[in-house]
Amino acid sequence: MPVAVSASIATDHLMRFPGRFADALLADQLDHVSLSFLVDDLQIRRGGVAGNIAYAMGLLKQRPVLVGAVGADFAEYRQWLENSGVDCSAVHVSATSHTARFVCTTDETMAQIASFYPGAMSEARDIDIAAIAAAHDVDLVLVGANDPDAMVAHTRQAKAQGIAYAADPSQQLARLDGEQATELVDGATYLFTNKYEWALLQQKTGLSEADITAKVGIRVTTLGSEGVLVVDTDGTEVRVGVVPEVAKVDPTGVGDGFRAGFLTAHRAGLSLERAAQLGSLIAVLILETTGTQEWTLNTEDALERITKAYGSDAADDLAVLL
Repeated sequence: MPVAVSASIATDHLMRFPGRFADALLADQLDHVSLSFLVDDLQIRRGGVAGNIAYAMGLLKQRPVLVGAVGADFAEYRQWLENSGVDCSAVHVSATSHTARFVCTTDETMAQIASFYPGAMSEARDIDIAAIAAAHDVDLVLVGANDPDAMVAHTRQAKAQGIAYAADPSQQLARLDGEQATELVDGATYLFTNKYEWALLQQKTGLSEADITAKVGIRVTTLGSEGVLVVDTDGTEVRVGVVPEVAKVDPTGVGDGFRAGFLTAHRAGLSLERAAQLGSLIAVLILETTGTQEWTLNTEDALERITKAYGSDAADDLAVLL
């Protein structure tokens, strides 16, 4: 059964700064910060959380259902996703606004400064998850970073219909208040955050690690170069290291790729360890590429890298998905 991926759909404007942001930031002057960074290049790419996750799931032959709001300028992007195995029939097209824009500058340490213009994304709150789930026989909804009202609405709709959902608030935690954040995670089958977001989620909600863990099914916390921590429903912890990278090109979309790989493997009946390993493979393929949807999946190369990182048993288990 397909996954409905409800989150942002955007165009990425990616720039690279040949230095360190930290060298230009004065700790005692942050209240008056006024900076401009001269960048080396500009890449305009397809992106957004939903677009990135759906693209990766499409390459993994999962036929995900993309859920989000876009502008009339989405036509070329739609064709790209459909050619990559994504069902775009549930996407709402705005009559007045352009597709959202993500503008991000990355320095040589992989630190990032970004802005996000929502545009048509604000209309995502009008999309009915229940109707989409019924029409597409969906049994899991990923609720990712999106219009905050849409995130709350889609979470409520999934709960009301008894549809399992994955909570992935990520970048929007900064916009959500404590009550909204609590509502998103309470009852989630999966909870995805990175290390920083996990700490921010606890601060926003006022809930302890144990409190949040008790409210969700499987908790997944990505730890950057330290890999990932997965906490099962019974409290069992699984730690998985990263697939060593060939090069660090751009971290944008790495977390989205991990989620796609993890959900694909776990929903296929594989263990949490194997799910995290496939997620880590997809993540590193994106890290090594400029643009969140410019990477490709080569089965032979993928299995070789999994074997080197995790052993032949892992490669054997994951081969069917690759």
